Amino acid sequence: MPEMHRTKQARDRYNFLWEWANPVKFMWFSGLALPWLVAATVLTMAIGLIWGFFFTPEAANFGSSVKIIYVHVPSAFMAISAWFMMLVASLIWLIRRHHVSALAAKAAAPVGTVMTVIALITGAIWGEPMWGTYWAWDPRLTSFLILFLFYLGYMALWGAIEDPDTAADLTSVLAVVGSVFAFLSRYAVNFWNQGLHQGATLSLDQEENIANVYWLPLLFAMAGFGLLFVTLVFIRTRTEIRKRRTHALELRERMADA
Repeated sequence: MPEMHRTKQARDRYNFLWEWANPVKFMWFSGLALPWLVAATVLTMAIGLIWGFFFTPEAANFGSSVKIIYVHVPSAFMAISAWFMMLVASLIWLIRRHHVSALAAKAAAPVGTVMTVIALITGAIWGEPMWGTYWAWDPRLTSFLILFLFYLGYMALWGAIEDPDTAADLTSVLAVVGSVFAFLSRYAVNFWNQGLHQGATLSLDQEENIANVYWLPLLFAMAGFGLLFVTLVFIRTRTEIRKRRTHALELRERMADA
């Protein structure tokens, strides 16, 4: 009997987790969470960016250009993390066929694309005074550019296919394939020694990790960018759910008129 009770508890917790894939529950929860997310996003980004840009010293080897890390590092991290979020959501769609997960992946793509563009632009701005060039076919830079093209292809595929379930299936497969380049974007420097791009800015290795004077505001900036991503994905997913409902109602009306 105790074993059966534990099994029932585990099953109840499992079912409770998947209940949040219900569009009605998601709309309720996201609507409740969004005001708090917006407030936390504004607060953490303001602390991170203001502290980083105005209250940190110039670096010995980088001068004031080091302060671009408060935009470049969080945006690059979120560009990669966004794709992995899309991968998880896509796998849930392929395995469980929960529409909210497919719509969340679709909603995350434009946000991840913008983060990738910001990372590429700020990286080029930072690279010119450091390397003497805005661009080099460095392993990490190249894989990051390919990741950007995967983002564009993912969004184009969603727009090219009329049936939403078929679009979700094909884009989910693309998300799995693109995850290889998201992984390479993060760890390319560890795989290949050649290339201009430096190692990780944040590291458990004290010799590689940046000084605390830069590290602490960077943590706030990264938290702010992460909260911004979650906030925008919630907003866009709610929009996608409404669009899907509208599409379903339009189809129902057409069938009724036929």
